[in-house]
Amino acid sequence: MKNRVTGLGGFFFKTKDPNAIKQWYNKHLGLNTDQYGCTFWWKDKEGQDCSTQWSPMKDDTNYFKPSKSTFMMNFRVENLEELLKVLRQEGVTVVGEIEEYNYGKFGWILDPDGNKLELWEPNDKAFL
Repeated sequence: MKNRVTGLGGFFFKTKDPNAIKQWYNKHLGLNTDQYGCTFWWKDKEGQDCSTQWSPMKDDTNYFKPSKSTFMMNFRVENLEELLKVLRQEGVTVVGEIEEYNYGKFGWILDPDGNKLELWEPNDKAFL
């Protein structure tokens, strides 16, 4: 596969009080926060609208399992199904099944340290 990862789709992390941390980042760094965190908008090299998400999550979330890490990175990918097939062949641990929503497809893998990584084939137009 030529292009596996096309960019950082998001950064998610655990915190005791997501609302308080969002308010802090809004006040001190000017992040335009909402219930999900902050969405950064940008253009790809073809001029298409793209987004990257910053999201604090409650420290008791199960979303990062089986990882014990306090954060999870989300990477933008072009062809999720093909990439997961290649990664399986390379011996990478794939977690769960592909999930599809109007804003894109998601799959998950584990890195050698056991960190869960989210792979996202986005449909940024769903956010506009």
